[in-house]
Amino acid sequence: MKTSAFVLHTAVMSKPLVYTDKGNGPVLVFVHGFCESKSIWNAFTQTLTSSYRVVCVDLPGFGESQLDQDTVSMEWFADEFHKLIKLLNIPGFVYIGHSLGGYVGLAYAEKYPAFLKGLCLFHSTAYADSEERKTNRNKTIAFIHKYGADLFTQSFIEPLFLLQNRQLFKNEIVELKAIAKQSSEKGIIATTEAMRDRPDRAHILQTTKVPALLIGGRNDATIPIQKLKELADLSPMITLAEIDACGHMGMYEQKEKTLAAIEKFAALIY
Repeated sequence: MKTSAFVLHTAVMSKPLVYTDKGNGPVLVFVHGFCESKSIWNAFTQTLTSSYRVVCVDLPGFGESQLDQDTVSMEWFADEFHKLIKLLNIPGFVYIGHSLGGYVGLAYAEKYPAFLKGLCLFHSTAYADSEERKTNRNKTIAFIHKYGADLFTQSFIEPLFLLQNRQLFKNEIVELKAIAKQSSEKGIIATTEAMRDRPDRAHILQTTKVPALLIGGRNDATIPIQKLKELADLSPMITLAEIDACGHMGMYEQKEKTLAAIEKFAALIY
């Protein structure tokens, strides 16, 4: 089994993009959420590399990947991600994106559909931000400008977990806070603006030619399960996995159930 981790420094990449590439076989590519990194998928990778080639990516501004520019968009993230896919000579793959990673995945599906064999939105949505959500994004930006990124990153992780799960996963929350601390202030602000301004992409799910999986926590305050049910009704190509006793962090809160959903999805495709 091959196992490798790389930093790309090439003329076709705007910035160094850090990723891991492990295992052999059909390709699964994992993309993390806001203020996260590729390491959130470590437990999944350990299991999945027995059957698949698993690539996990740090988006620019997060984890070990750097971001120097002040403005980004979901489309820009998708373009940077696609440069990596081409450099790795991956002709087709299943995309799994958590939260922000799902937004990037939808932009990718719109721009580069020929490369996708399947799309999984892991606690993510195709809907644009509501006006209330946009207001909250603006409050986040103002908070960071006033108090700095460190205070923000240490305050928003815990509420992503269901209240009854927070004590059980206190060590994981500490680890996630350390990961969030890696995120650059510039990247956090630029990405918050990009999430606020992203368009509605429900039509991408409605017209998808490849299987799509929505993984949702029944207790997720960030991505309400009812909204995912609405999206799942858009096309017979969409499957919804509802996860009990789970907030926004199913890879931790319900590792076995969410991993099983991905394994079932991948097996149907490959």
